[in-house]
Amino acid sequence: MNDKNAKPGQRFVRTFLLVIVLIVVFAYGFQVTQINLEEPKKERRQGQLINVIRSLARPDLTEYETERLEIEAPILVPCPATQFQLPDAAATTGPAIQLSVRCASPASEIEVKGSGFEPGEDIFLYFVPYNADPGQAVELPLTNQVVRSDPQGNFVETVSLRRDRTSEEPQTVRAVVNRTSGWPEPSTTVYETVAKIIETIFLALIATTLGTILSIPISFLSARNLMIQITSTFGSWLTLLVAAPLGWWAGWWLFGTVGGGVADLITGTNASAAAVLLMPALLLFTVQAASRPGQAYWMANIRGYGLGLLTIVGTALVLGVVGGLGLRLSQGLMAVLGNFAFLGNFLFVVSDTLIIFLPLIGGIVGAFALASLAGAASETLLRRLGNTVWAKIFSVVVAVLAGAILFGLLTALITWLYQPTNPWYYIGLVGTIGAIIFGLAALVFSPDRPMPTGMIIYYASRTILNTLRSIEPLIMAIVFVVWVGIGPFAGVLALTLHTIASLGKLYSEQVENIAEGPLEAVTATGANRLQTIIYAVMPQIVPPYIAFTIYRWDINVRMSTIIGFAGGGGIGFLLQQNLNLLKYRQASVQMIAIAIVVATLDYVSAKIREKIV
Repeated sequence: MNDKNAKPGQRFVRTFLLVIVLIVVFAYGFQVTQINLEEPKKERRQGQLINVIRSLARPDLTEYETERLEIEAPILVPCPATQFQLPDAAATTGPAIQLSVRCASPASEIEVKGSGFEPGEDIFLYFVPYNADPGQAVELPLTNQVVRSDPQGNFVETVSLRRDRTSEEPQTVRAVVNRTSGWPEPSTTVYETVAKIIETIFLALIATTLGTILSIPISFLSARNLMIQITSTFGSWLTLLVAAPLGWWAGWWLFGTVGGGVADLITGTNASAAAVLLMPALLLFTVQAASRPGQAYWMANIRGYGLGLLTIVGTALVLGVVGGLGLRLSQGLMAVLGNFAFLGNFLFVVSDTLIIFLPLIGGIVGAFALASLAGAASETLLRRLGNTVWAKIFSVVVAVLAGAILFGLLTALITWLYQPTNPWYYIGLVGTIGAIIFGLAALVFSPDRPMPTGMIIYYASRTILNTLRSIEPLIMAIVFVVWVGIGPFAGVLALTLHTIASLGKLYSEQVENIAEGPLEAVTATGANRLQTIIYAVMPQIVPPYIAFTIYRWDINVRMSTIIGFAGGGGIGFLLQQNLNLLKYRQASVQMIAIAIVVATLDYVSAKIREKIV
């Protein structure tokens, strides 16, 4: 029933019941969240809060040169049985202390009087046990609080002597005053904060840069308007599932063995020896130059496949040479650049990263190359076979292989995580089930049935981005700290991964909102997928991409503060240390630095976005 047509009594009852439900919900919420206003009323809690606020309001920004002033008075602990004589305290016109007794029993209380101090001066009282070597004497606190002189420069304090410090020789009660002099200078906390805030800025910058580079191609795979147009036949789609894992394995092995071997050869012996291994790359251009038009169709295909294989091998060799030469050159630069050795270290890290990721690069190249080749070959074969029984047989055979490989790989991942006693049994069993399911699907569906390959990739990439974005960077930092150790490197990795997830979503949504006119116009000219992206998509997304990237840098600077609490380096790591040690004055300096940097970056990024967007 519509509320407008309800009677006043019915509306009142509904409103009353709604209010009752809300009261019950919030009452239970108060219980769950343990809201208790009696706790902050306690005097102890209020005193602690006032101390924290006062400490935060007095940041440790400056410091002075300090002069340590020591005033001593002798005492015997315990009192000797015979007559004794203690040396008189040295005459002085400055501060002096006087003890209420000349000797006392262990753990007894004595009174310490001071005079000649400056008004409101902080005084620390210590008991100095006898030691034959004065340089080895230690200061034992006589009180847990700082003694403060009155407006006349005097004080009176009752203290308890140590129970376990006795000697027949005179011992000492010492009053220590730290007096400042000279002009104020930036404190040690300020220098530490500046160093860490610079580390934080560059931590966020590197994470944003890496995340941006990696999220751009992912954003195209996550854009519905680009992926919905990508389709393939059922038979070709099955061939892709078979060829991609095989190509991944072949590329992983090729780049890891050939490229990594060349890099090891360069770093281990002589760089000139790598020139011999570049011969296949030179052979690529020789074969290409030797090709002539008018050859037989099959010969041209073989030559094309050979050139493609040589190109991949040559790429592996070149990347290995670049990585190996970069390592050798970086070691020389770090040895001769002195204060600028960080340039050599940068080259070392880049080269080492290239070598480490060579197998991964090879896997991607191999999977893409073999999948493209197998897909095109299967499309050609299925067109020639037409709607015949041979096409159906081909589809079933490929489907069985695809199901076995896909289900087997997923099961292998699960068995790696949970480590069952007989993993190959599960892999074989599930792979067989997958082969049966895909084989039955091949019997039902026609080989030329269109498959939404692009949408499958779209949903897969979107799912991965959503999963990564749902995990807080703090959790990622904890995992990376275990992997690479405590420090800013773990923070860079955590923020990079979260940046990829966030920017990938923002970028892809921007691609989905582009104007369709330029896209249709470029497609109508016969442009391929890559040309369409370059000439129709990129001009429309560059300004918002830049704006999103700058904004993400701003976010990463703020996030790096929290990342530091998990050991991810930056200003947050220093802030956590000071908070744990109850050094609120030092923590206040870090809070001020964070506020200044975040406000500055927000202002600068806003101005840049105004000019770009």
